[in-house]
Amino acid sequence: MQNDNQTYHVPVLLKESVDGLAIGEGGVFVDVTFGGGGHSREIFSRLDERGRLFSFDQDADAEKNAEVTREDGIRLAGDDRWTFVRSNFRYLKNWMRYYGVDGVDGILADLGVSSHHFDDESRGFSFRFDAPLDMRMNKRGGKTAADIVNEYDESRLADIIYLYGELKQSRKIAASIVRARAEKPILTTQDLLAATQKCFPREREKKDVTRLFQALRIEVNHEMDALKEMLLAAGEVLRPGGRLVVITYHSLEDRMVKNIMKAGNVEGKREQDFFGRVTTPYATVTSKPIVPTEEEQANNPRSRSAKLRIAEKR
Repeated sequence: MQNDNQTYHVPVLLKESVDGLAIGEGGVFVDVTFGGGGHSREIFSRLDERGRLFSFDQDADAEKNAEVTREDGIRLAGDDRWTFVRSNFRYLKNWMRYYGVDGVDGILADLGVSSHHFDDESRGFSFRFDAPLDMRMNKRGGKTAADIVNEYDESRLADIIYLYGELKQSRKIAASIVRARAEKPILTTQDLLAATQKCFPREREKKDVTRLFQALRIEVNHEMDALKEMLLAAGEVLRPGGRLVVITYHSLEDRMVKNIMKAGNVEGKREQDFFGRVTTPYATVTSKPIVPTEEEQANNPRSRSAKLRIAEKR
């Protein structure tokens, strides 16, 4: 792995997202998606001597990025104001309790997969390489993508491909996978491509294959369940006036974030008090999502689908 946070992952909407935290004096902040450390470093650069930053990541590779000293002299590792939490962000509330933090002033989440994961041939996140079909963010345990395509029944495969990949031909894809694995196990990214290549129209092949890999990655890492738990926990650990800043990359994530910011629940249903007044845990800071500029999209094509939403705890 290269010890350069810019090659590991280029942070998306960096200034806009960190500005959204409204960092003040002595604040406690959490970056629940450390990755290459770009957002964490920017947050840290704005903290005063009493400020604290907690950075979460379940990937062992990510922690190494804290050892890098940036050009401006910022080095996270070894500074008492910074704590790395090697864990899935779904356990946000538990870890804050563990560290004796009774409230935080801002939480930032960049839900995009680090460029490092797509560019690391051994991880199986990208169909650009012939690699073991793994896709686990946390390599310490859990099912791999190979386990899923070889063990799930056809109906369950079709469901996750439709739900998480939003592919209308999900049943056709699932049937092709089941036929192929009956002849031999599907163990690599290229095995999966060979098993499904006839399911995709040529003009949409790249986009649809990307969605298939997205669906498997979400299932492998239980991403939607983890996101729901983190967002609900954020509502409990944020202080009044604290900011929730989230960057999403596909419609499923964005819908959940929008609903929780609007209504405090994943369904988006606003509750009313005894007098019929609508009660919501957040006040939205951004009426519409902020998207990358044309310049940022040109410099970092992986930012093109990004949407930034900001809300403030009431």
